[in-house]
Amino acid sequence: MGIIVTGSIATDYLMVFPGRFAEQIVPDQLANLSLSFLVEDLAIRRGGAAANIAFNLGCLGLAPVLVGAVGADFAEYGQWLSEHGVDTSAVHVSQTKHTARFLCTTDTDQNQIASFYAGAMAESRDIELKPIVDRLGGTDLVVVGPSDPAAMLAHTQECRDLGYPFAADPSQQLSTLDGEAIKQLVEGATYLFTNTYERGLLERKTGWGDEDILARVDVSVMTRGAKGVTVQRPGEPAISVTPPQERRKADPTGVGDAFRAGFLAGVAWGVGDERAAQLGCMLATLVIETVGTQEHEFEPETFIQRFREAYGPDSAAEVADHVRA
Repeated sequence: MGIIVTGSIATDYLMVFPGRFAEQIVPDQLANLSLSFLVEDLAIRRGGAAANIAFNLGCLGLAPVLVGAVGADFAEYGQWLSEHGVDTSAVHVSQTKHTARFLCTTDTDQNQIASFYAGAMAESRDIELKPIVDRLGGTDLVVVGPSDPAAMLAHTQECRDLGYPFAADPSQQLSTLDGEAIKQLVEGATYLFTNTYERGLLERKTGWGDEDILARVDVSVMTRGAKGVTVQRPGEPAISVTPPQERRKADPTGVGDAFRAGFLAGVAWGVGDERAAQLGCMLATLVIETVGTQEHEFEPETFIQRFREAYGPDSAAEVADHVRA
């Protein structure tokens, strides 16, 4: 058994704007917004939330199963993921559409403006989880990541109907979904992942507060950017973890996906919420130091050393054998 990761698989087009978006916006002309940015760099990288999470889980030795829909242009990308420990046998290949595309511009404040072309991702709504789970002999967790909204709803309902533990990670799709759809994605989740902005959007659209959310999920995990992460369980004190000091800020794209992978690795290894959050923060730090979501180098001894420097020798000793394995 293991972790199944559903969601987007995409090619990222990452651009850098050598200025601040805020300085280009005229507040009283927001209704007529028309912006164009002259960027100084373009990087074409592998991406997609599910693929990013699966890649990082593979680096940590978890052998995740990736579930999503791609185009015929996925062959080279699929080989890359396989070489990094990801099971791609459940990925659906469209006969008519290209793999999804993510276009993102980042400014000097690390703010981002992005667009997403779904392409083949729309066909992920036709993927059933049960045959995959039966082939695996069960599953410990299904991550329902951002994807085609109909697919997200279908995967979530199938998990509830068949009793598969699932993590709700609606992420970028919260802006698209209405309150009722969001409620369906969250209700009964073992884990709920959001960042602070997404959490505010979720609460506004559903009308739920903290207590309402904690009554519906087992664990709430909210990332706070440079401030770290807060993990909450119903009736227990919240746990807060700050990230290690990054060596440089190269590109924030994929940082949240890396955090999720590190956290879920900690869950799979049976360490506590605090240690799992520390693992997520350490992995996310490696990603922010590198341009691209899957371009960072994972070297176990270096990872353990930096983890020790950030969180102390006792914390490092608890995860070292898992990381080395």
